[in-house]
Amino acid sequence: MIRKKRVKRIFSPNKRKVLLLLQAGFALSLTLSPKRQIWILKQLAKEWKNINRQYLYRIIREFKYEKLVDWKEMTDGSVSIVLTENGKKWALRFNIEEMKIKKPPKWDEKWRIVFFDVPEKVRKARDALREKLRELGFYELQKSVFIFPFPCKDEIDFIVEFFEMRNYVRYAEIVNLTNEEELKIYFELY
Repeated sequence: MIRKKRVKRIFSPNKRKVLLLLQAGFALSLTLSPKRQIWILKQLAKEWKNINRQYLYRIIREFKYEKLVDWKEMTDGSVSIVLTENGKKWALRFNIEEMKIKKPPKWDEKWRIVFFDVPEKVRKARDALREKLRELGFYELQKSVFIFPFPCKDEIDFIVEFFEMRNYVRYAEIVNLTNEEELKIYFELY
């Protein structure tokens, strides 16, 4: 059996940016708020304007060569650049690596709980999920129960989709929690 050698790709920050901008449609689909969608569209327009056109064309050609993007000819004769499945995977990887949850100026006094029961056959995904939640600042109440004080439903949906664990993960928002003083101290909510 011939094994393919895994090539580790190194993307410059600008290449990452272009790949993520091409993936922005996914971000729009995750956001249900029209206000947030408008904000994303405005940010996209600004970011596209800030990229040097010659450099952009060179990056797109490199992505085509690396099979991260493909050309699609439209009926009106224009050409559309679309991410391939491989390109989508790379873009998702960058999104998840750079993800942060924004903290609002004032706590709404709700707790966000993520809990899961993942079968042993997908242990690696379970461990990666657990590690990502810790990295984002969640507090581990129990082995598969994490808590966070700020809105994070979109981020959790994204992570669950990324790790393909929709059937195993639950998200809840609660207002009453016993012994919450310890958590308030942990998250510095005073």
